[in-house]
Amino acid sequence: MSLQVGSTIRLKAKTDDCFVCGRDNAGGLHVPFVSDGEHGSRATYTARAEHGGWPGLLHGGVAFALMDEALAYALYFQGLFGVTARVETRFRQPIPIGANLIVRAWTLGRRSRLLDARAEIRLEGEDSLLAAEATATMYLQDAPQSEA
Repeated sequence: MSLQVGSTIRLKAKTDDCFVCGRDNAGGLHVPFVSDGEHGSRATYTARAEHGGWPGLLHGGVAFALMDEALAYALYFQGLFGVTARVETRFRQPIPIGANLIVRAWTLGRRSRLLDARAEIRLEGEDSLLAAEATATMYLQDAPQSEA
């Protein structure tokens, strides 16, 4: 696919090869998301060694990818489609390999084609310790093209 500067990208409905949620991506995370309230999404994920960075820790890029996907699903469960336009991420705590994580995102408000949203990763357990969080602006796209 070749794109010109300023051209519009049409999203495609089929996401089976997605790195985070795609069931057909052999190297992917295979994380299924569910609706979480009227404006959000939620998933669980166990940090795996093959997604590590420093020994014993989940790679920060994988943690960010989980939050980015949760943001997209927060839109999707509202019948909206979009991409991340801007994001500020704060990693509050290293995530150990083997940790069970709760990944959530929710939308906050809309300004034309822009939507403000938040995402977080918490360690599953009694304290639900906040490990990472993101504040994002999502850019809404037209509904995806159906594929034959």
